[in-house]
Amino acid sequence: MRKVDLCLSSEGTEVIFATSSDEKHPPENMIDGNPETFWTTTGMFPQEFIICFHKHVRIEKLVIQSYFVRTLRIEKSTSKEPVDFEQWIERDLVHTEGQLQNEEILARDGHVTYLRFIIVSAFDHFASVHSVSAEGVAVSNLS
Repeated sequence: MRKVDLCLSSEGTEVIFATSSDEKHPPENMIDGNPETFWTTTGMFPQEFIICFHKHVRIEKLVIQSYFVRTLRIEKSTSKEPVDFEQWIERDLVHTEGQLQNEEILARDGHVTYLRFIIVSAFDHFASVHSVSAEGVAVSNLS
């Protein structure tokens, strides 16, 4: 089993829900592999998005590149549908003036089919997520 970035759209991953969308900066930008694109919130918090892997995966490390995110909560589900999420990780990020926040998280018990990312609070009225990557392996197909 080879380790890959499980969050790339080229791996079959999708953003199936986001609380806000700007036509110039849609949620799909977070997983397109292009460092020049991003998803932006449209004010008011919390904001959230759900990533669907379309298979069972084991995540070993998450890397989130963002701007103005203060508190980030990540929930996971192993269900066939995006239900029964359980809180997995919560982090207070450091504000990095003029550069992206680069949050690396070593994952424990990283078996998932869906991830829900909740931006609980931000350092400004808007926040952006430039990329979400998940190093790990595909375990099995959904059956």
